[in-house]
Amino acid sequence: MRKIDFISSSTPLFLVMVLFILAIASWLFAGTALNRAMIELLVRVVLVVSIYIFVGNSGIVSFGHVGFMAIGAYAMAWQTMLPLLKKNAMPGLPEFLLTGNLPFPIALLFSAMLAGLVGLLLGTVILRLPSIAASICTFAFLMIVHSVYSNWGSVTGGTSSIVGIPTKVNLWVAFSGAAICVIMAGLYQLTRYGLALKCTREEEIAARAAGIDIFRQRLIAFVLSATLMGFGGALYAAFLGAIYIDAFYLSQTTMLLAMLVVGGMSSLTGAVGGVVVISLLTYVLRGLERGVQLGPQTIALPSGTQEVVLGVVMIVALVSSRSGIFGTRELGEIANRFRARGAIWARFQPSND
Repeated sequence: MRKIDFISSSTPLFLVMVLFILAIASWLFAGTALNRAMIELLVRVVLVVSIYIFVGNSGIVSFGHVGFMAIGAYAMAWQTMLPLLKKNAMPGLPEFLLTGNLPFPIALLFSAMLAGLVGLLLGTVILRLPSIAASICTFAFLMIVHSVYSNWGSVTGGTSSIVGIPTKVNLWVAFSGAAICVIMAGLYQLTRYGLALKCTREEEIAARAAGIDIFRQRLIAFVLSATLMGFGGALYAAFLGAIYIDAFYLSQTTMLLAMLVVGGMSSLTGAVGGVVVISLLTYVLRGLERGVQLGPQTIALPSGTQEVVLGVVMIVALVSSRSGIFGTRELGEIANRFRARGAIWARFQPSND
């Protein structure tokens, strides 16, 4: 049996350590604004890694995963808001939701399970289709979710904002959620299910000839991805304390997919790295748009510079490397290469004897 190199297979642990260092730096040296930006970064890690579990391993681009995020976010609002607020904003909820109020951890679990159940039903229908057709169907699912949640006012508040969601997500709750998601994604891609799905991504005909049940493997990844996406949506709602349906549509889809593509959608390191790079760049550009005080003058970038610069960064990143910044490379593999080079270098050093 082939021995698995520990460093090469420890990418999730390395990534969690990087996120932990960023969280500690934010906690120790930053003010409220940067702390809030760091929480947002960690929540986005959950969301992008959730998309990666399906998209990165199957090669099928999903434009509808933000729909699962919306399901998780609204489910969190249904379960944790005060009954009085729910009666005013969403009077059409079932009685057990209208009068009930669940603790945050239980609500988080149920929100993820609801998104996973919807993912199971959707995946059973669309994942038998060819890759391009399945991608188009995921976008149709996003449109359906947006339309239903926008018009079912008695249950979702319609296009109005839902406010009063308890804000339970602080820096360490967000870090814990991101760590759980990264470790689950790393473990999944090392299992026989994850490896089988990657085979279907590389060569579908050969995988089918080898006896791999392509529909089953895609469905497992899709349900896991949808579940964690609902988990991320619930964290997002409990972080902001207010949600509205337009926050879960095209702009959110574009941002999350951009993070995945820029980092490299074929590796877990790319998924996390893309979030870190784009989030930090966005934070800096937002500050420059608000203005920087230089002596008696305040210099500010024009409004909209953030979108322009992010677009340029995406183009440059993809032109220079079509597979993203990290491509298919994982952090564990990069560390292993440095270790191997160090060992080779040590062989050529003069001995002290």
